[in-house]
Amino acid sequence: SETGSSTAGFSFFFLSKCLEPSQPRPTHSLHYIYTALSKPVGLPGIHEFTAMGLLDKRMIDYFDSENQVKVPKQEWMRERLPADYWDKGTQSRKSKQQWFKVNIGILMERMRQNESDTPHVLQWMHGCEGETQPDGTLKFVQGMDMYSYDGDDFLSFDGKNEVWVAPTPQALPTKRTWDGVQVLKEYTKGYLENECIDWLSKFVYYGKEKLKSVPEVYTFTKTSTVDTNVVLTCLATGFHPAELTVTIRRNGRVLTADDGLQSSGVLPNDDETFQRREYVEVLKSDVSVFSCEVTHKATNEHALKDWGKKPSAVSIHILVAAVVVPLVVICVAAVLLVLCKKTRQMVRFGVLGNNSTSLLTVHTHTSVFNTL
Repeated sequence: SETGSSTAGFSFFFLSKCLEPSQPRPTHSLHYIYTALSKPVGLPGIHEFTAMGLLDKRMIDYFDSENQVKVPKQEWMRERLPADYWDKGTQSRKSKQQWFKVNIGILMERMRQNESDTPHVLQWMHGCEGETQPDGTLKFVQGMDMYSYDGDDFLSFDGKNEVWVAPTPQALPTKRTWDGVQVLKEYTKGYLENECIDWLSKFVYYGKEKLKSVPEVYTFTKTSTVDTNVVLTCLATGFHPAELTVTIRRNGRVLTADDGLQSSGVLPNDDETFQRREYVEVLKSDVSVFSCEVTHKATNEHALKDWGKKPSAVSIHILVAAVVVPLVVICVAAVLLVLCKKTRQMVRFGVLGNNSTSLLTVHTHTSVFNTL
């Protein structure tokens, strides 16, 4: 839905920065992100509460406080999952919305904040990453169960030691309470290592080839601020998943940062695919053969393009169009950065009661938090 586009862009922007794959074999990831504001902000697409599921950083379901319905964001999700999956998911999201509303109030009280303050942000992210095995199954690599408040880390789960980690004094009451609930620690570890991987495997199977998109590759030459130079740019766009390599060569030799090579890094497009560009400034008089090589292992795509022997300035309207959407995403993120004040990553925010006791009742991956 259009109402979720701005919030989704914000989530993808930060998520792409904090969830960089590091395994040599192909990996897949499943994460759920919940974001709650202490009060409305009056910005289009920014709701008091949103929840979304991300498969390989691509949104697969969405819920917000205005529409109050969990909906599929991929056609294959709509086709493969029964109606009761969405009905149960809607009820779970509504329950979590109420939990967030109560607990953001508790945390504001703990932080000695009031309603007249800048809106405060409570977030939670949990999920898992699996590595593809030779037989096609997914093996658990790592899990994530994290909370933050106003952009600062608040609490996270250490699965290896089965303890909650509190990086701030305000989180210590929550840590002590949660560490004392053995069933919560066992459930959290079990969900991340088993149930989450089961759902991830199922979604990857359902999505199959629809999860992959082949990159389109363009080479451009544009004028430089130095009259004697031009800038050579190689753009790969429209690919998914995000892992991709781009190499620029001069007469076959790979250029590096020592040669002035620069990169945009991987950036999101508005259709949930990604783009990346590499560029280098060279002399107009340079008659070397410059080429760009792009490899996308997920789709077995390999492209090789060159600029010819004499670089000259050409139109770059395609390049400009390609980067407009990421800039819009960054602008949306910048607005929310003001609200969050110190946002560094999209992480799971959450709190339990002050001196009161708060317990977590867990049933499935759509578990409900009950504050007492």
